[in-house]
Amino acid sequence: MSDKPNNEDYNPDIITLADDSGKEYTFEVLDAIESDSGRYLALLPQYSDPKKMLEDSGELVIVKAGIEDGEEYFYEIEDDDEYETVADAFVDRLEDFFEIDEK
Repeated sequence: MSDKPNNEDYNPDIITLADDSGKEYTFEVLDAIESDSGRYLALLPQYSDPKKMLEDSGELVIVKAGIEDGEEYFYEIEDDDEYETVADAFVDRLEDFFEIDEK
């Protein structure tokens, strides 16, 4: 029996988010972190057009979850210190699985 994951078993967690103007974007959820300050997701943009995927910078999109009227929503982290702390935590967790170029 092999310990290697079977590629056929890979089922990415895909979500679609809309911006304030209603434009939708699709992301793969790579990781989630829960802390005393909230729940955060590390997202990788997904494209139906392979050309757009090649043109993408490959940068993670990191969002924070909130609850409004019983519904979960995601928003940008505006506090630079909070963003850096969360981004560093995701890099530490994901660097063994992905090639990460820290800038």
